[in-house]
Amino acid sequence: MSNPVERPVIKILTLFPDMVRSVLETSIPGRAQRQGQVDYQVVDIRDFAVDKHRTVDDTAYGGGAGMIMMAPPVVEAVESCRVRDDATVILTTPQGEVFDEELTLELVEDLQVKGELVLICGHYKGVDERARDLVVNREISIGDFVLSGGELPALVIADALVRRLEGVLHNEDSANNDSFTELRGGGLDCQWYTKPPAYRGLEVPEVLLSGHHAKIEQWRLEQAAGRTRDRRPDLLPDEQDDTS
Repeated sequence: MSNPVERPVIKILTLFPDMVRSVLETSIPGRAQRQGQVDYQVVDIRDFAVDKHRTVDDTAYGGGAGMIMMAPPVVEAVESCRVRDDATVILTTPQGEVFDEELTLELVEDLQVKGELVLICGHYKGVDERARDLVVNREISIGDFVLSGGELPALVIADALVRRLEGVLHNEDSANNDSFTELRGGGLDCQWYTKPPAYRGLEVPEVLLSGHHAKIEQWRLEQAAGRTRDRRPDLLPDEQDDTS
């Protein structure tokens, strides 16, 4: 395996570059770029339209409601920014594999090794299938629902990846015990508290004020397991059949 690159680049292809840039400039994604841990390249797909009206969509062959993003602008936008032939090029679509923590870690490693990750933000009814055939090698969904465009899913993916890059968070243990992480057994995180110790009749659990770190960690593990069982039992490991 190649050595990780020093400054990987996340490339987002979109019809709304200002929307994407404004998010990437704020909070942890913005800080990561300012610290030199990641860079972003936002590509306006309309720059690759072939007419003066910068048209990137048209009606569907065979009829039907909705407009379809044309293949040429999408394909040429990818080819303009992709450096490696084996770069991972992701189309955000409800038809893709569902984004989760395991996939996050896989894409983080891919980004660090290859140095680039390309995200295509679809729009309208969909994207001409030939764009998928020619330049897309992975499709990802952030859930079983439909949005107006792929900008928000692309930003969700970028944010999840960036916070997992080494050195981005001041305390990496914070990410390692979030919901869905290995420390939480793939389940939900526990509840958390800060000052004041009492507020409107509600008090911080006594164990958290005890200073006994082993007991505190045990309490957190138990609470996380309980929350997972109550709220997301689908995340619990399958029970083994002792009779087999």
